Amino acid sequence: MEISISYAILFSNMDKMYFKKPVHIGVALILVIVVFFAGVYIGSAKSVNVNSQGTPVDLTAFWKVWSLLDQKYVSSKPIPDSQAKIWGSIQGLASSMGDPYTVFFPPAESKMFESDIAGNFEGVGMEVALKDSILTVVAPLKGSPAEKAGVKPGDKVLKINATSTIDMSVDKAVSIIRGKKGTVVTLTVIREGTKQAFDIKIVRDVIDVPTLEIDVRDDGIFVIKLYSFSAKSSSLFRDALRKFYNSGNKKLLIDLRGNPGGYLDAAVDMASWFLPAGKVIVSEDFGKNAPPTIYRSRGYNVFPNSHIVILINGGSASASEILAGALQEHGIATLVGTKSFGKGSVQELMQITPETSLKVTVARWLTPHGLSISEGGLKPDVEIKVAQEDVDKKIDPQLNKAIELLKSN
Repeated sequence: MEISISYAILFSNMDKMYFKKPVHIGVALILVIVVFFAGVYIGSAKSVNVNSQGTPVDLTAFWKVWSLLDQKYVSSKPIPDSQAKIWGSIQGLASSMGDPYTVFFPPAESKMFESDIAGNFEGVGMEVALKDSILTVVAPLKGSPAEKAGVKPGDKVLKINATSTIDMSVDKAVSIIRGKKGTVVTLTVIREGTKQAFDIKIVRDVIDVPTLEIDVRDDGIFVIKLYSFSAKSSSLFRDALRKFYNSGNKKLLIDLRGNPGGYLDAAVDMASWFLPAGKVIVSEDFGKNAPPTIYRSRGYNVFPNSHIVILINGGSASASEILAGALQEHGIATLVGTKSFGKGSVQELMQITPETSLKVTVARWLTPHGLSISEGGLKPDVEIKVAQEDVDKKIDPQLNKAIELLKSN
């Protein structure tokens, strides 16, 4: 199964849901070795190599800086050896793309990242991403240590254990935040509507990733609260829809608030319950590198006469945006809430050496009408904000508006 990501780390390890299969690129490794060690022999002489497009690349400045650092740099800390400097140079090359989700992992970080993908379920249970170059919480999981500690979607993380997050990559932040059960991490955050930053202490724990809950209201509205797009989400969503069908209700509320996403296939399968066969759900745009991959409805289309409202907010991301965007643009559902997060890029994880890897953005997600999800997220049809006063009084104006719309039809 092809797995895609609009990348941001979920410390309970939903990373494994988002990636295309790893690719080994031994030829690229050989080229890298040739470039670096040719430069070593050339030294301060002019070093010219040719990149993959056949364009000459002058590496003279690179090797001059290398030599000057060897000759002049002084530090109280141990000076990196040549191999460490090579890894640092490749990290800089990846960083030069200006994309926070394109990252080179040297051996230690690569091992840690692979541990996440393999199934490390100890952490704080939240997802973060860079938004406007600031480390931002997408959403904490329901019942997670992060949620229990008071972390909210949209919180901007200024420091982690007193270390500034300025110019810090998402992956570096993850390496600091993740940790063993029972240990503590302190986040310094600033929240919309507050003037001063404050600390949140989170005790790491084993994360239980929730999937969905259902509620059949007395007024005949059937509610599905979807927390993630996990491997079992499709079957659980199908079971929930069966209960909705058997209830005889025609009014369905799907709550995607705070849902950071997950499997692309789950989003496609869920959307297929509401769309005729062949309708476009989402496209992967590879730019000039390859034709787009188009994901279409499988045509279950069991609920053509139902009235559907979907709740979204700034914590709705990735697969949530795919499902909501498809049903909105095909006129199936009304979106209520606030703008979604806007995570719509696809990464591929490639092995560079047996100990290192490269995560690179290879595509972006487009809605059926061609909207790039990464460019601002989805706009709700009916915008309803939640004020702190609402939270204090335990009032949910977004839910109330959704119910009002469903009752009016």
